[in-house]
Amino acid sequence: MFQLPKLSYSFDALEPSIDARTMEIHYAKHHQAYIDNLNAVLAQYPTLGSLSIEKLLSTITDTTIPETDKIKIKNFGGGHANHSLYWSIMGTKKSPDAQLENRITNNFRSLTDFKDQFTQKALTFFGSGWVWLVEDEKKMLQCYTLPNQDSPYLLGHTPLLGIDLWEHAYYLKYQNKRKDYIDNWWNVVTILS
Repeated sequence: MFQLPKLSYSFDALEPSIDARTMEIHYAKHHQAYIDNLNAVLAQYPTLGSLSIEKLLSTITDTTIPETDKIKIKNFGGGHANHSLYWSIMGTKKSPDAQLENRITNNFRSLTDFKDQFTQKALTFFGSGWVWLVEDEKKMLQCYTLPNQDSPYLLGHTPLLGIDLWEHAYYLKYQNKRKDYIDNWWNVVTILS
């Protein structure tokens, strides 16, 4: 059974970029609900429940379970996987991944160009979803959007960086000002300088 991952920081640690109340609700209510719902579906399929979330999402379409349960696993499992990465790439101290930054520079001309492209995708995305930096099946970097809680694992890709564009991620503090949320989110991303 899946569990809520431990945060390495307190709910108020990301202030003023992300407020404590949003963190608490987003983590303890939204993320927990994805896990609870995922575990409820997987209770019917013990062999699937023993897989890692990455393996589960990357192989779910190959299973013979009913389509309605596949959709639930995709949605709730994606919500769990996406949020687990989201919490892990944020924090109070920058700890840039030099290898990742070099790969970004090689693929997107510069770190600034990448951040601009990523931000633009986030600003122009309609509805709820995520913007991702991923490593694809050929070990190449890609930047793209996915709707709802769709996970890059469903495509056989490994997510490296992702921003949550669901309104619950920012609405208490930023209301309809998604740009302010995105700009301030970069301040708490730890893996890039």
